[in-house]
Amino acid sequence: MAFAQPATFNEAWSDERVFAYLNHLPPEGVSADFHVLYTAYKHMRPFDFERLLVQFKANGRDVNATDNQGRTLAQVIAAHPSQNAEFLDLLARFA
Repeated sequence: MAFAQPATFNEAWSDERVFAYLNHLPPEGVSADFHVLYTAYKHMRPFDFERLLVQFKANGRDVNATDNQGRTLAQVIAAHPSQNAEFLDLLARFA
């Protein structure tokens, strides 16, 4: 039987862990900036996502990058049945 890592909640994320998302490589044909934002959104809490956005913008990256369907991350999030207002507010603030 395989062992599963126990779930942990509300653990502190180091800068190293948050900023490692900046180096996530996208699949072929996908915007690197969109991929980083989408991947971070799926895995981070709003507080950590905000930390990432500060560095993302400082690196000159595009918060309004689009997916292959021409949607920004804010548009993708807004389309979710249970949209997360905190993430939308952060994206608007950094746009």
